[in-house]
Amino acid sequence: MNNHRVKPGSKLRLKDFDPDDTGDYKKTEQGKDKAKALTGELTAKLGGLQERLYANGDRALLIVLQGMDTSGKDGTIKSVMSGVNPQGCRVASFKTPSSRELAHDFLWRVHQEAPPKGHIGIFNRSHYEDVLITRVNGMISDNVAKQRFDQIKEFEELLYESGTTIVKFFLHISKDEQKDRLEERIRDPEKRWKFNSGDLEERKLWSDYLRAFEDVISATSTEHAPWFIVPANRKWYRNLVVAGAVAETLEEMKLPCPRPSKDVDWDRLTIE
Repeated sequence: MNNHRVKPGSKLRLKDFDPDDTGDYKKTEQGKDKAKALTGELTAKLGGLQERLYANGDRALLIVLQGMDTSGKDGTIKSVMSGVNPQGCRVASFKTPSSRELAHDFLWRVHQEAPPKGHIGIFNRSHYEDVLITRVNGMISDNVAKQRFDQIKEFEELLYESGTTIVKFFLHISKDEQKDRLEERIRDPEKRWKFNSGDLEERKLWSDYLRAFEDVISATSTEHAPWFIVPANRKWYRNLVVAGAVAETLEEMKLPCPRPSKDVDWDRLTIE
């Protein structure tokens, strides 16, 4: 999955990444089926890797999901994490800050949601909202945003040095694909609850958001907290890329098989 990984210090241009890319898988039913089959294998593997993470209890994994409206953050969580034990995985969503949260620094509410050791934490939107929405809507200046870039990097370095591995995904869709998905929400009574008229106002700022994403990803993709640009027009390929990167990240943590209790004589143990 390294071809989707953003190298630290690189100058990102999202126009160089095709949101309709499907890698080695053809845009056919056969290609889709192959990708789905591999995704199924990866999600099953994630279950075993998560069990080791939970049993060892000395490391944590934080998954950050960002993207434009309708990019598929909820769908990614539902698909990719379908094989893990809910006891060892929790999702946090960050919406408009409350008055209590606004009374603290912008990272205060985020730090409280960082996963404890042994767990996988998923941020559906994240601390990056505070350098995206706020910047695009003129709530903070460019200088404040860039200052926050450094603060975010220091925050993520703190988490990493405390035992939390971090992997971040930008789910990249085209403007035309977003239009199709918004229209689907309007047409389908089962999906209308997802529609928010504010989404249309945010859509008008599409180019501004892309530039903001380019700046923040370029500034904050590091060795210990990398960004991945995930082509997300095709949901089946999006899920494959994220599942592969998460599985690879957990494997690189080299989680040992948890040691059994020393208080038990395993060779002589019998159960009546």
